[in-house]
Amino acid sequence: MDMMFEAYLTQEAGHLDPDDIPHTKDPVWVLGKKYNAIRDLETIRKDIRSKLWFTYRRGFVQIGDTGLTSDKGWGCMLRCGQMVLAQALVCLHLGRDWCWTPDSRNKSYLQTLHMFEDRRAATYSIHQIALMGASEGKEVGQWFGPNTVAQVLKKLAVYDEWSSVVIHIALDNTVIVNEIKQLCKSPSAHHNPNSSLQSSGEESFPRFVKGRWKPLVLVVPLRLGLSEINPVYVQGLKTCFTFKQSLGVIGGKPNHALYFIGCVGDEVIYLDPHTTQPAGFVEEKEQEHEEVFDSSYHCQYASRMHILHMDPSVAACFFCNTEDEFDSLCQLIQKRLVHPEKQPLFELCNERPRHWSPLEDGAEEALGATAFLANEDFERQFDDSDEEFELLG
Repeated sequence: MDMMFEAYLTQEAGHLDPDDIPHTKDPVWVLGKKYNAIRDLETIRKDIRSKLWFTYRRGFVQIGDTGLTSDKGWGCMLRCGQMVLAQALVCLHLGRDWCWTPDSRNKSYLQTLHMFEDRRAATYSIHQIALMGASEGKEVGQWFGPNTVAQVLKKLAVYDEWSSVVIHIALDNTVIVNEIKQLCKSPSAHHNPNSSLQSSGEESFPRFVKGRWKPLVLVVPLRLGLSEINPVYVQGLKTCFTFKQSLGVIGGKPNHALYFIGCVGDEVIYLDPHTTQPAGFVEEKEQEHEEVFDSSYHCQYASRMHILHMDPSVAACFFCNTEDEFDSLCQLIQKRLVHPEKQPLFELCNERPRHWSPLEDGAEEALGATAFLANEDFERQFDDSDEEFELLG
C-alpha cells in the first residue's frame, strides 16, 4: 500500500468495518493486560493504538552507500524489532498505562519516537540496524531472523545513554537467573560519540556508572516446531502474553515478519509492518504535517490469526524495569510455564549449566565486559545459527 496513510484515513472515516477484536466472552490479553472484548472494545483499541507501529518506509536518506532509500520487501523483521524495543522504552519512560492521542506532545514520547525515525543519526533507525547487521553476517537489504535483530539491537543499545537498557538474548531455550542479575547490576560504561574530547581529536574514554539495576529487555529465541507450531507449545505461548512483563513475540507467518502483542482464544493479535509509507519526521509536532506523520506511527486496528498459523521460529520478549519485576517474572515462568507443561517453551535455572562452553551466550557479559562494547568492533560472541530463526519479509 503505497498511498500516504490510505488505510489510516479510510478507517478513520469509518469506511471499513474492522474485524480486529472478536465479539467473544474469551478474555483478550494485550501485553499483560486483561480485557473483556464486549465491554472494553474501545479501551482495547486505544491500548493498541498507543503502541508504536513501524512499517516499511520509502524516500529516506540512503543507507550507507547502498543506494537503498526504502526497506520495502526486506525490512519487516527489522521493523518488528523496532516495535518491541520501542514498547520497552515507552514502558520505561512513560509507563505501561500511558496512552497516545493525536494531540500527544509528551517530551519523553517524542524523544522515544525520534530514536527510531528513518534518519542516520537516530540510535535505532533502520539505517543503524541494517548497517550493524553486517556484524551478524547480514548485508544491507538482507532479511533478518528474530535472533539476528535481537543481537543487533543489543549492540545498538550500548549507545543509548538516555535509557541504559540491557538487552539479553537467552540462547538454548534457557534463562539463567544469576547471570542476568549480574549483568543488570554490573558497572556500566557509557560512550558519548559527541564528546568534546572526541571532537577535538583527543582520546575518549568510557564514563563508568556505579552499579545499579539497569532495565532489562529479555529476548528468548524459540523453535516451536519444524514447519509449523507443535500444538504442545500453544498454551505456553499464550501464557506469555498474560505476564505483566510481556513485550510480546516477534515472529510471523510464512514470508511475513509480524509483531504479536496479544491473544484471544486460539488467535493471536498482531501489528503488521507490511505497509509502505513515506518517510518523514515528527520533530516537535508543531506543524500539521508533523501531526500526520505522528499518526502514521500508530495503527488504528490490529490484525489477528490462528496461533497455529504462526511460523514456528519466534522470540518471546519481556521487560523488567526493576529487579523485583525480574524476580516476579522468574516466579511466573516457573509457576506457569515450567511446572505445568510437559514440554515447556523454555527452561529457567539459577546458574549456567556446567556443560556449556565459557564463551557461549556472551559469558564475558556476566563479568561486566559489556562495559567496553562501545569501544570494540562488536565481534560476534555467539556460536549459533540464525537459519533456524529466519523469516522472509
